[in-house]
Amino acid sequence: MIFISDFGLVTGALAGLAIGDAMGAPFEGSPPAERPVTGFFGGGPRMRVRGQFTDDTLQALAVAASLTHCRGYCPEDMAWRLLAGYRRFPEFYGPTSGSVLDLVARGIPPYRAAFLVHRANRGSRSNGSVMRGFPIGIFYAGPEVGAVSACASRLTHYDPQPGACSAWLNRMVSALCRGASREQAFISAWRLCEDAEVAEQLGRYRQSDPEPGLDALPCSHAALSVFMEHRSFPEAVTAAVSMGGDADTVGACTGALAGACWGIGAIPPGWLAGLRDAGTVIDTAVRLWAVSQ
Repeated sequence: MIFISDFGLVTGALAGLAIGDAMGAPFEGSPPAERPVTGFFGGGPRMRVRGQFTDDTLQALAVAASLTHCRGYCPEDMAWRLLAGYRRFPEFYGPTSGSVLDLVARGIPPYRAAFLVHRANRGSRSNGSVMRGFPIGIFYAGPEVGAVSACASRLTHYDPQPGACSAWLNRMVSALCRGASREQAFISAWRLCEDAEVAEQLGRYRQSDPEPGLDALPCSHAALSVFMEHRSFPEAVTAAVSMGGDADTVGACTGALAGACWGIGAIPPGWLAGLRDAGTVIDTAVRLWAVSQ
């Protein structure tokens, strides 16, 4: 049974992702900010519009729309929706996802395309499948979260580590959206993680400083560390995007965790008002939760 109060956590998760993405985008590839980033800015390496989210959110919306439409995971439908977003804004997409979607556009099945790109690049451990996966945690509860996270990750990232990172964070969002505490969600994700390297790095996140890197594991570690070490949504997202580096993706991952934990009511009203297409993000979250398992 779905309660009205649950929508605050679900809308918080997806809106938080979009806010962290949009706040961090102008600082992508930058050194740590001299002063904390506490609002939206324009500019950056790709001349972002103030309050505009990037492919982190575009891909997450595609994942959510697919799960809603199909009432579950359908790889063909999800790949088609990812490709549609890529065709609209190819400049936003990272090299791994973009290369795979280029092949998919030529008719190559997505899992095969992901393998070909992985082989050509001698790896595919980037964080593109982690940032988009959070709707899986909103939609599913139980063991399906891990299984679907891994399968959906491999649509573009053949290496299993991004899938394991995605599964960890998605399990936390799934638990948080269903009323678990932050500590309960963390412990559950740790116990269920089957990747030894991911379990070591994320399970003992305090033993190393967060580094907002492009690879899936450092990115996931940075987002988890910031989320676990701060006491509110604004504090966590500000800390995430102020680190620089892959600021939009670390911001998006942190925002999804923080929004699922503290809810949309914990997001500063000015941040919601400044987010472009906020209504679309919130409506997508509501529709997804309405058909969730």
